[in-house]
Amino acid sequence: MKKRRRQVKNNGGFVAVFPSLVPETSFVEMRYELEQVIFDFDDEGKMTYDEDQRAKDKMWWFARGLFSRFSESPLLFPSSSSSSSSTWSSFSFLTRIHHSFAVSPSPLINSLQMAMEVTQILLNAQAVDGNVRKHAEENLRQFQEQNLPSFLLSLAGELANDDKPVESRKLAGLILKNALDAKEQHRKFELGQRWLSLDPSVKAQIKACLLKTLSSPAHDARSTASQVVAKLAGIELPLKQWPELIEALLSNNNQLPAHTRQATLETLGYICEEVSPDVVEQDQVNKMLTAVVQGMNSSETNNDVRLAATRALHNALGFAQANFSNDMERDYIVRVVCEATLSPEVKIRQAAFECLVSISSTYYEKLAPYIQDIFSITAKAVKEDEEPVALQAIEFWSSICDEEIDILEEYGGDFTGDSVIPCYYFIKQALPALIPLLLETLLKQEEDQDQDEVAWNVAMAGGTCLGLVARTVGDDVVPLVMPFIEENITKPDWRQREAATYAFGSILEGPSPDKLMPLVNVALNFMLNALMKDPNNHVKDTTGWTLGRIFEFLHGSTLETPIITQANCQQIITVLLQSMKDVPNVAEKACGALYFLAQGFEDAGPSSSPLAPFFQDIIQALLDATHREDAGESRLRTAAYEALNEVVRCSTDDTAPMVMQLVPLIMMELHQTLEAQKLSSDEREKQNELQGLLCGCLQVIIQKLGSSEPTKYVFLQYADQMMGLFLRVFACKSATAHEEAMLAIGALVYSTGADFVKYMTEFYKYLEMGLQNFEDYQSAAELSAHTSGVDDDMIEYTNTLRNGIMEAYSGILQGFKGSAKTHLLMPYAPHVLQFLDSLYIEKDMDDFVIKTAIGLLGDLADTLGSAVGSLIQQSVSARDFLNECLTSDDPSIKEAAEWVKIAISRATNF
Repeated sequence: MKKRRRQVKNNGGFVAVFPSLVPETSFVEMRYELEQVIFDFDDEGKMTYDEDQRAKDKMWWFARGLFSRFSESPLLFPSSSSSSSSTWSSFSFLTRIHHSFAVSPSPLINSLQMAMEVTQILLNAQAVDGNVRKHAEENLRQFQEQNLPSFLLSLAGELANDDKPVESRKLAGLILKNALDAKEQHRKFELGQRWLSLDPSVKAQIKACLLKTLSSPAHDARSTASQVVAKLAGIELPLKQWPELIEALLSNNNQLPAHTRQATLETLGYICEEVSPDVVEQDQVNKMLTAVVQGMNSSETNNDVRLAATRALHNALGFAQANFSNDMERDYIVRVVCEATLSPEVKIRQAAFECLVSISSTYYEKLAPYIQDIFSITAKAVKEDEEPVALQAIEFWSSICDEEIDILEEYGGDFTGDSVIPCYYFIKQALPALIPLLLETLLKQEEDQDQDEVAWNVAMAGGTCLGLVARTVGDDVVPLVMPFIEENITKPDWRQREAATYAFGSILEGPSPDKLMPLVNVALNFMLNALMKDPNNHVKDTTGWTLGRIFEFLHGSTLETPIITQANCQQIITVLLQSMKDVPNVAEKACGALYFLAQGFEDAGPSSSPLAPFFQDIIQALLDATHREDAGESRLRTAAYEALNEVVRCSTDDTAPMVMQLVPLIMMELHQTLEAQKLSSDEREKQNELQGLLCGCLQVIIQKLGSSEPTKYVFLQYADQMMGLFLRVFACKSATAHEEAMLAIGALVYSTGADFVKYMTEFYKYLEMGLQNFEDYQSAAELSAHTSGVDDDMIEYTNTLRNGIMEAYSGILQGFKGSAKTHLLMPYAPHVLQFLDSLYIEKDMDDFVIKTAIGLLGDLADTLGSAVGSLIQQSVSARDFLNECLTSDDPSIKEAAEWVKIAISRATNF
């Protein structure tokens, strides 16, 4: 049974809210103490700094308690019989408080009342009743707006108070953390500046509460406080503030109880996540690492402490450059990590292997003395340990592959004594033992892994690692894997057939075509039969994926001997189209295979393609797949539209009439999504996703038909309807759909040319809205300008998005050039320049985007002339961007920049 909480009336001022920080005393005694502290030091010039702060703090806390009682206490309205020595003027006292807070009395009373009731408000904010929850959230918002210092102090005090409910403490810490940090960089900066502007005494009290919480018996409170301390460290340490923090934390490390040490180590780990290594002095780094490694040591008897230390080391490894350069220190750290991989506690073993993974990527060049021992440790974990540990053990070798792939790509395998990081060929040396280990993992499939889009298990990790090994060592992997494939591919057990197929698909990238072609030619017919006839869906799923890999890496105009011929092309297409009717996960793989099949014919020539005779059937099968009731499963609908787009993009002139027939069909489907009413949130989300897919499809069709004059003339009859649909998409609040619509409009601008002017009035309403208010309306332009921290696939997509946006801008500017209405574009010029500035600052544009961006700058100057000259001069990056492009190694970028330089010189004395 849940223990009943002690019911406390929230009218006790500081004592009621923070009983652990102030001794419980009577109201009269507290008043007397305040009289002594405050009014005996009336001349502030004679007070020390500490005395002044103590007096102000006590007066502030007393005011909180006083106002919480104002309705029932006679102290604000003393009787005439009260002696002058024991009574002060309420007006005088209020004046002092007003001066101290520098706010009007009314908001002060509201915020103080909420401070008294903060526990209940925090509990209400988690209530099941929506009205109660909403009211509490509004109270918290008002409290923060009326008196931020009091708000943050109340949260810190709530978090630090062990007598408060764990639910309110945890939420208090979470809100406090969110008041200091945000995902968006501009918001993160604003919150940091807001914290730095607070009164030092307020900040000191909050910090004291947080450090005190690290000793709390409540795990949730300690963990939350650790995160908040780290957020504050991220703000203050780079500015050389709070220099005593690390020392204060390390002083706790030798204290009992163990939970304090655990929280301290956890905090150190979080701090290492928040700050860069150059922020912390090396002597402090040494002390941190000493404390962390001691906590990891096998002599540590408390598993919570050892786990926290191991996780902290994972975050702190980036700080250990100097330590890893010292043989003795490096030996000790690696030895302790390896010992931790043998801990009886699974979480500690997992964390230790995570450390090894991090070491493999951060200190690859230091691994040679330890690699044999690490192989033994990882092999044992892969074979015998629990899945979370085995996954990290496999990840170690995947990480080594990543490092060696990068080195080989950068240096081309030609290493000299001057090479900064030579390749040690760890993977090549380990091949005879590593390949059997990985092949064994492929047999550890889970029954439902193909239905779970986020599934990740030992078999999938092993196959991924095997693929990386193939990319690392190339041809050497083939003879080690083929016996496993040949032995298992026809076995009655589905696990063996699936593992063999997975192994084959995994080694198709890396080895040379000459090595793989004979194998693929033999296997292709077998794979097609398996995709159609194998009784197990897992096997068919993996077979479809493997066929996609064959078409991706071994099919195209660059290969001397094609694997797809007139003899087998019809069979391949028939099997893929039939498989699109299979269960969703198999159908999705068939769509993926068709995508790469079409891509391989991209350079077949403009007149005809081997796919042309089957074009109509392919289009119909893909459209049918998008309309399946279960198309939302296993990404089937998305895969079908992606394949459809690629088939259209790679189509030839003889199939252009069939592409034209797609236009009204896709437009009608987009129209239907815009007409839907009264949808649930889930239905609305799916509808928005579909709108994005349809806009993406129209973009490809526009580009295809608009690139040829005969089809362009016929196609433009749909331009008005299309633009109307795109504008309606902008009227719906869906960032994904907006991005795709923007790309489609960019394509439409280039197809319509100057005729696009007629759409400008309506289009600019949405474009301006998106550019001016990022937080409330996530526009494609703003989203595409920030890519720090995202993966390579997202950067590639974002650059595509950026290109579409800038093409739209350039098309608009070119459409207005020479007209009497160029002044209508001037209000939007600052937004265009701001967009270009943000792209330049990000420093991750590819060459294609750079060329489009510099061209847009030129179009801006060329169209608007002297009217935009001063804005270009004020741009934070225009000059640097132009100079970089003028010295580019890419002739096309350099040529574009030369024209832009002329255009800008006409507009300004730039």
